[in-house]
Amino acid sequence: MARRFRGSETYRMDAKGRVSIPAPFRRVIEAGDPDWSPDKRPNIVIVYGGPERNWLEVYTMEAVYEIDEQIDMMQRGTQERAEIEELMYAQSHQTEIDPDGRLVLPQKLREKIGLKSDVYFASAGTSFRIWDPETYAAEQASVAAERAQTRPPHYDPLINLPKLGGSQ
Repeated sequence: MARRFRGSETYRMDAKGRVSIPAPFRRVIEAGDPDWSPDKRPNIVIVYGGPERNWLEVYTMEAVYEIDEQIDMMQRGTQERAEIEELMYAQSHQTEIDPDGRLVLPQKLREKIGLKSDVYFASAGTSFRIWDPETYAAEQASVAAERAQTRPPHYDPLINLPKLGGSQ
């Protein structure tokens, strides 16, 4: 099982699109790249596709290889497989982390999600998301308002986790 990304941070991006990746994220990226060694740069894949996405999804190489295996198990020629292939292959960007622990975000990716100078990193378990901080805050406010309408008071989302060991 892959290590998990945890936490969230805001970092400043320079004019060239370089932004430092939170140090704990870098350790997960390194551990999730089977080709990485201390004398090499770790690789990641940034998925930017889909008009409904206003964030960038960043995966370790290990997580991408797992997704590749899942895609290979799908029936060729289906709409579902074509949709996932478009997202994971045509609408993604493989890159490496520089020696200073920075990620260079290409201009088209910065423009797609409206990044200006600050970058918000939000963990999502086996991946992390890169957001414009204002967009993230607005999205979270919208989600919180929706949940307040549909969830009982003091709702604990952990109740949805399956029980370990198969017991119900």
